[in-house]
Amino acid sequence: MQIQRCDVLLVGAGIMGATLASLLRQLEPGLELVVLERLEGVAGESSSPLNNAGTGHAANCELNYTPEAADGSIPTGKALAINTAFERSLEFWSSLVEREQLADPAGFIRSVPHLSFVWGEANVNFLRRRHRALSALPQFADMAWSEDPSQLRQWMPLVMQGRPLDQPMAATRVARGTDVNFGALTHQLLEGLERGGAGGGGIGGGIGIGGGVLRRGLEVTGLERCQLAGRPGWRVEARTAAGRIERFEAPFVFLGAGGGSLPLLQRSGIAEAKPYGAFPVSGQWLICRNPAVIAAHDAKVYGKAAVGAPPMSVPHLDTRWIDGERALLFGPYAGFSTRFLKRGSLLDLPRSVRASNLLPSLQVGARNFDLVRYLVGQVLQTKEQRLATLRQFLPEAADDDWQLETAGQRVQIIKRLPGVGGSLQMGTELVTSADGSLAALLGASPGASTAVQTMLELLQRCWPERLASAAWQERLRQLMPSWGQPLAADPALLAQVRKRSNAVLGLET
Repeated sequence: MQIQRCDVLLVGAGIMGATLASLLRQLEPGLELVVLERLEGVAGESSSPLNNAGTGHAANCELNYTPEAADGSIPTGKALAINTAFERSLEFWSSLVEREQLADPAGFIRSVPHLSFVWGEANVNFLRRRHRALSALPQFADMAWSEDPSQLRQWMPLVMQGRPLDQPMAATRVARGTDVNFGALTHQLLEGLERGGAGGGGIGGGIGIGGGVLRRGLEVTGLERCQLAGRPGWRVEARTAAGRIERFEAPFVFLGAGGGSLPLLQRSGIAEAKPYGAFPVSGQWLICRNPAVIAAHDAKVYGKAAVGAPPMSVPHLDTRWIDGERALLFGPYAGFSTRFLKRGSLLDLPRSVRASNLLPSLQVGARNFDLVRYLVGQVLQTKEQRLATLRQFLPEAADDDWQLETAGQRVQIIKRLPGVGGSLQMGTELVTSADGSLAALLGASPGASTAVQTMLELLQRCWPERLASAAWQERLRQLMPSWGQPLAADPALLAQVRKRSNAVLGLET
């Protein structure tokens, strides 16, 4: 059987794989890239617009990025890091628009204000401290605050309509928020690679992307080490829906298959995979079908998560743009499935259990009883209970205007930590082999919004010499003018970067 060879093999045609492929094409146009996707379409799992929050996560409104410390203070480090990472994404997308690698920015990003909204004295006091801490920083200096019901009605008229005013309530608002359709962005990134590539055709058919190829309908079933011209590499086996086997070889492999990354990482046999287990969490949305209601709300309004809830379950009422149409979603409501992908297998979770992660997984279950209880309660919820939660945000919501639809599947990381045992990790984690020949992305939020920064971290770990080269550094400065400079410490540079992104991407100032 013929072995198909390339420089870089990427597993998964979602936002992460598309971002890495686009970044590498800009830094090293001669690389031959191959992207393998098990589905017939791209961005069909976590990157699909109904399978994620669609928020350009910049820590403007997501209260779980600024958890209250034991002494009542509000640490801002995580929020700053996430905000900086999203600015990096905006810079990169702006450059691709200017280079005609992204054809239609309005097709994937829109201006939508970001609000945090709470009620009750304790929650209002928390939000006040959060606003005080963040607004003192240049990156959040434009965050507005209000407890005035008339101002709140201007910001979010539907949320305030019919709401009793007999309890404290408050909101913060960042006008420069965004809604991002990561599915549409993924499509445009891959199409841009095809338009801007140096080669074409690629290997073995499919859709050419530069000097490589996008292969759809191929599920990776085998992954083993090999030597390629005296250097470490990987032999990858993939199967078509008809059962035909194809084999590939590459000196570098990236596993960006969402919930499917962990099983592939385990098959690699690298030592770095052993500490990891998985805790899958599913989700559902209530989606509004009434055009009049949809048109009356223009914001992403985030509240506080319930005690024990996973980050993906922070309740929010969102204006969304999906396939060019305006939509209104509320949720997500959490659930549980043993699948790692929305279109995965019920055997995904049991197949992931290894001797190295069994005890850490049991320890996580024992230590996170609140989370288990929360998920059980969510699974058993009736339609009336879900609507009651919606009415905490939208007091006059009509039953007939809202329908329940399945959202995406997320796999939270269980990691064995020295001296701790099993620990549930709520963010995104990059796992790389010691020789830099393989990388995998695990976890969930903030995920897609920080894709560019995450892929740059991957290059730092796996391609350090090339990343440090004069050629790559110059190309990075061309792609991202703030490269190598701290935005948080330079308000003038921050303003310059935002002005460019607003202009190129068509965002409101």
